[in-house]
Amino acid sequence: MNILHEFEYFKPKSKKEALELVKGKGSSAKVLAGGTDLIIQMKEKMIKTDAIIDISDLEELKGIKCEEGKGAEILACTKLVDIEFNADLKKKYPALTYAVSQLGSNQVRVMATMGGNCCHSSPAAETPAPLSALGAKVVLASLEGERELAIEDFIQGNRKNALKEGEILYKFILPEPVKKSACRYGHIGLRNAMEIDCANMAANIELEEDKKTIKNVKLVMGSVSIKPLVSEAVPKVLVGKNLTEELIAKAGEAAQSEAKPISDVRASAEYRKDVIGALARRLVKEAYEAAKEA
Repeated sequence: MNILHEFEYFKPKSKKEALELVKGKGSSAKVLAGGTDLIIQMKEKMIKTDAIIDISDLEELKGIKCEEGKGAEILACTKLVDIEFNADLKKKYPALTYAVSQLGSNQVRVMATMGGNCCHSSPAAETPAPLSALGAKVVLASLEGERELAIEDFIQGNRKNALKEGEILYKFILPEPVKKSACRYGHIGLRNAMEIDCANMAANIELEEDKKTIKNVKLVMGSVSIKPLVSEAVPKVLVGKNLTEELIAKAGEAAQSEAKPISDVRASAEYRKDVIGALARRLVKEAYEAAKEA
């Protein structure tokens, strides 16, 4: 008995060849970057495809460029383990490298890619929240050229994204962190083990010159909406003020008011709402204190 259905398998030797295949095969094909999500879905008969285009070994789609004062670029097929342990990324974007370290197991991170994680577009994915909080953009490539989208605009819903036929996710662009700012990431699962998150969150806070007054806030919630949920209420509570315990509590309430969780096998909607409040209180405080030292 075959575990997988029959399909054509293509392994392009260049980015151009990959784009030609993606355009030629259209919706009848799936692109494989790491395979840690795609192969499982195929085994479980969740999806059936006529062709697999394997781009996992394309060196043109791998690599990290992180320069002082110039932000960073991460190519889509870079393995998560290489992002997790990159010293420059750890120093400049600790929220992202920490989030990556919490994704799956060591065995998964050796195979999986950030491009695959975002293209899979699960509401519970670990990397979209910190990427969004950091202001990251994705670059989508086709034979016709390239276009950029904010990560929260790229992911459109549960297993839905903005990729058009003939396109692949080429790379991520992260802006240079602004002075007196810090981003922190947190998540909660059912147990302290390899588990899909009940909820996750990233908070990025920028301070004024006095290192006390909050200038900007971007707080992004995961696993409580069909896509990364960028808070509108939390900045309204915090911007222009010095952080106090009362404000921290209000920030938690504001985040809870926006969360739109569902109940499933991992957690009830009510529990997720409680978790969001706790994460917001913790991460706002952590990001604020870190920004004071930045």
